[in-house]
Amino acid sequence: MYPAPSPVAIRHRVVPAASPGGQLGARPEERVRRSPQPGSPLPGAPRLEFAGAGGERLRDALAAVRRLCPEFAPARVLRDAAGTVVLAGMAGRRAVVAKCAPEPTPERAARFDQEIAANRAFSRHRPPVRVPKLIADAPEERVLVTEFVPGRAAAPLRHPALPPSTADLRAALAAVGRLNSWRPPAGVFPDAVNYPAELTRYQTLGLLTERDVSDLKTLLRDLRSRGRQGPPRQFCHGAALPPQVLLSPTGPVLVGWGDAGWYLPGYDLASLWAALGESPLVRRQISQLAQAGGRTARDAFLVNLMLVLTREIRLCERAVRRAMDRPGSASADRTAGPAPGEEKRLLLRRLHEDWSRARSAVRAAVGTR
Repeated sequence: MYPAPSPVAIRHRVVPAASPGGQLGARPEERVRRSPQPGSPLPGAPRLEFAGAGGERLRDALAAVRRLCPEFAPARVLRDAAGTVVLAGMAGRRAVVAKCAPEPTPERAARFDQEIAANRAFSRHRPPVRVPKLIADAPEERVLVTEFVPGRAAAPLRHPALPPSTADLRAALAAVGRLNSWRPPAGVFPDAVNYPAELTRYQTLGLLTERDVSDLKTLLRDLRSRGRQGPPRQFCHGAALPPQVLLSPTGPVLVGWGDAGWYLPGYDLASLWAALGESPLVRRQISQLAQAGGRTARDAFLVNLMLVLTREIRLCERAVRRAMDRPGSASADRTAGPAPGEEKRLLLRRLHEDWSRARSAVRAAVGTR
């Protein structure tokens, strides 16, 4: 889905040599306690657990990071899921975040390569939003080290059950809007989605009907015919979801650039619309923004929305199946709380309702041709 990006001519970057407290001979817990720095990720950080299968994965990730930054001293685990380990810690006197994908699938490998390429490109072409500064990277080992930015995510979950505050969502929308208005030089970022191929793939998986594909291809043909050099394009984050918007004291910071590239206009707005089912007022604002650009912007938004919702339904269905396959899920005590996968089933129901609404809007748009 995400082709490998063209190489960017920047060699590995490595931070300055470590202080004596960053020597490899000391234990990680001892090193991170020796010299906490202002703004570092250390206060209140839990101890790293290296026992069991999870501990072995952490050790492998830490070894890969230290081959790139020998002075890296881990403080806490930010993420350990989906084949990716994200660690916060210190590299010398600098607070950093180290991301490692030791054994990624081909799709995740392509996304990680694109994330490294995007971070390199940002050091040469400054986007209109704040992004973490690149410290070091190793594409062959899929290790990326960036600055640690203190703050909190707009929401911790991809689909927040409790709506984020209106102020937080407005800040996120404003940051995404500034990014979408940016026009980086040609050739720096790839075309992120092959829309006809994606429609065919989802039809093969049984997620789109023949009429759905026909209607969406009609909109794509119209979009292509209106452009002088093909369909309109817009630079997008590609995964503009609440967890990827970090609200720092100095303003929003966008992280997680593995899907960055050129899309039909409105892809980021479609991603936010799909994620914010519990924020109807913000959804209405997103719809108004998508329609403010006229018929072309509206049709592009609808194509993006159908693809985004179809992808989210597929991901949610997988999560429901995993929850039901867990040992003991059938005999869960409902008096002790929700049954395993219950939240995902409710989310799946909402996504199907949203998908039906989007399909009706697509058919209405096609009917005006």
